[in-house]
Amino acid sequence: MQVSHSKEIANFHIVGINYKKTDAAIRGLYAINPAQYQLLLEHARAVQLDDLFVLSTCNRTEVYGFAANPGQLIDLLCRESNGDRSQLEELAYVKSGEEAIRHLYQVGTGLDSQILGDYEIIGQIRNATKFAKAHQCLGSFLERLVNSVLQVSKLIKTETGLSKGTVSVAFATVRMLERICPDIKDKKIVLLGVGKIGRNTSKNMIEYLGVKEITLINRTMQVAADFATQHGLKYAPYENMVSEMQQADVILVASNAPQPTVLASHLQQASPKLVVDLSIPFNVEAAVGELPHITLVNVDELSKVQDETLQNRLGEVPKAIAIIDEHMEEFLYWYKMRKHAVVLKAVKDKLQEIHTREILQQKNGGHYKMEDIELVSSRIIQKMINLMAGKVRKESDKSDQYIAMINDIFETGVNQE
Repeated sequence: MQVSHSKEIANFHIVGINYKKTDAAIRGLYAINPAQYQLLLEHARAVQLDDLFVLSTCNRTEVYGFAANPGQLIDLLCRESNGDRSQLEELAYVKSGEEAIRHLYQVGTGLDSQILGDYEIIGQIRNATKFAKAHQCLGSFLERLVNSVLQVSKLIKTETGLSKGTVSVAFATVRMLERICPDIKDKKIVLLGVGKIGRNTSKNMIEYLGVKEITLINRTMQVAADFATQHGLKYAPYENMVSEMQQADVILVASNAPQPTVLASHLQQASPKLVVDLSIPFNVEAAVGELPHITLVNVDELSKVQDETLQNRLGEVPKAIAIIDEHMEEFLYWYKMRKHAVVLKAVKDKLQEIHTREILQQKNGGHYKMEDIELVSSRIIQKMINLMAGKVRKESDKSDQYIAMINDIFETGVNQE
């Protein structure tokens, strides 16, 4: 009976890029959409990688999983994304073993987010792992680890102030608009793209800035119409995008097209405007920012919008780390005991094999009831296993030595490396 080498903690890796070393344009090359994610998982299964998931957000793309080496995860990402392997190797961070496990806890609790304590990330992890599970690529190790991260995230949210106060890209946009356009209430605003960021930004502008003059434009007009009706806003068909933008004072771009939607030619002859690009990859052509009458702000600049909330959150970091430490220790203990359980199960099988052989050799055992012998023997075997398991749990610092010795004595054939 062999325990797979690949499921050792040392073979658990994370390969990723995030906002710390790359701008939004580069991150966009490695972003993975649902269709690419499905292909990536299908290929992973084909090459015998079956306990992994991909987290792809506007601030990061990360592959978590078991592999003989991190290069296999880099291969998967480069195969399905639009990025280049040599560039990724230069920009990526790689973590393995316990360091990779800790990284997932830190990402899931907002400690590694561009905006400290950003709580949206945990929903993205939940969706990413759900997708991997639906495609038979989430094993028991990762499922248990992610459940622990979800639990820790909830605890940190309720027991610390790490996520208190509203800070997100959508909120940072509102703060920035408040600063650049004090009279924003009187401005004509056009929003391209009624996805999650577009909807949140609209709601925040209505709630915090009292803005009412917003025209929504979306490729699927029904989406814009539904949201506009709910919130008392206007909407226009996608075909009218250029004329609507030319009449606007402020243009917010939250579309997710692979190529720029807003071009310099659209705004060449227009009146002065503020254009805010909230998209990854950028959906506003860089040349727009070079037009003398246009001010262009993108998502990377928005993240620099400082807020007093962030200062308060910094003070909560030690409490969050203490909660992570405690739960990570519990997770590692579960992993260790699970490994030990494999050996104890093999020992039990071995004892039952000995017992069966002995009974069959009893020439004079005819007057015994076989069921009684079986019952008594299995109880004795279980008691022996319980004694061993109890000792291993109690002496946790020596448990690996004990298990190795038990494994050796019974010659179970379980590979413990």
